[in-house]
Amino acid sequence: MTLFNTSAFDLNAYLARVAFDRRPARPGLSTLRDLALAHPRAIPFENLNPLLRRPVRLDIASIQEKLVRGGRGGWCFEHNLLLGTALTALGFTVTGLSARVVWNVPPGVVRGRSHMVLLVPLPEGPHIIDVGFGGSTPTAPLRLEADVEQATPHEPFRLATVDGGLRLEAKLEGTWKGLYVFDLQPQALADYEMPNWYLCDHPESHFLLGVVAARVERDRRYALRNTELAVHFPRGETERRTLTSGPEIRQTLEDVFHIQVPKEPEVDEVFARLAGVTAATT
Repeated sequence: MTLFNTSAFDLNAYLARVAFDRRPARPGLSTLRDLALAHPRAIPFENLNPLLRRPVRLDIASIQEKLVRGGRGGWCFEHNLLLGTALTALGFTVTGLSARVVWNVPPGVVRGRSHMVLLVPLPEGPHIIDVGFGGSTPTAPLRLEADVEQATPHEPFRLATVDGGLRLEAKLEGTWKGLYVFDLQPQALADYEMPNWYLCDHPESHFLLGVVAARVERDRRYALRNTELAVHFPRGETERRTLTSGPEIRQTLEDVFHIQVPKEPEVDEVFARLAGVTAATT
């Protein structure tokens, strides 16, 4: 079975969701650039399903219902499966890759392959695109070329050669920081289902412990971790604010991250608990 199943995919609904207005959309670098920014502006990274102990399903019908029609966001597998399906429907050739996250991982520690990246061949050369890395999602496609600084609407990125693959790095406050390491081995849906289950259900998954959300605008990045809201600007400035209650967490998710937060009382109970835990530890 193909990784990107377009038979039940509503391309027009997706393009409307990400406010892609340069139609007709044709396969090419300019379309890829537009979607690399439009997608993470419109569809946030968020972990409400794991936090609420609800499943994260990777079939395209479930992803469309949640991220396109439901006003929700998701994490890397949902984002990049959605984008990969849209690109395939537009006529691109897309391959799914997997990566080991090295962001904030101590040297010498090797994590499992828990991230999804897309590889897209173009006349200008192969590019990677990734709309699902949360707070440091690259907002432009990147040429598959090592040791070259590449501009995006936000921070510069580069690919560095490492044993067995490439490491994606972002230049943050003048310092290159690694995000993840990947190779060019094509992946099947089953290769993503196992890490998706681990991140969603394993008791040691950090996604079960608190709320995480991220979204970009053209001139900034928004990031939320529990009660800590940060607004990062490309020139290096950061504004921070601490949320003080469960209702404020909900309002921030809705107003800043544009998430249609579920209305069930259990959701607000979780937010109140997170706000209370943060207050007790400060």
